[in-house]
Amino acid sequence: MDWINIGTLSDIPPLGARTVETSLGEVAVFRTAADEVFALINRCPHKGGPLSEGIVSGRKVACPLHNWVIDLNSGAADAPDEGCTTVVPVRRDGGAIFLGLEAARKVAHG
Repeated sequence: MDWINIGTLSDIPPLGARTVETSLGEVAVFRTAADEVFALINRCPHKGGPLSEGIVSGRKVACPLHNWVIDLNSGAADAPDEGCTTVVPVRRDGGAIFLGLEAARKVAHG
């Protein structure tokens, strides 16, 4: 898999996100309180809201538009809501963060 370097952990605010323009479109890269890093396509499955602007709690983010809660690990909406956004694989090597766009492209496009 090809990995692209998108920066370091310090580039992402704790309990927040930053966005990265990629060949898949805008990717939201999230940082949890435990310094875990997750990445999702930056669109809520409900109305396409910008997940990067949502509130991170645990391993979930709440969409700022209609408060849908999205699991950062799976991209799935919490019940009773239904839908899923594409997860982008993340790898950390030392202080650097890498995204695996090739794997995410296969999921997003079948």
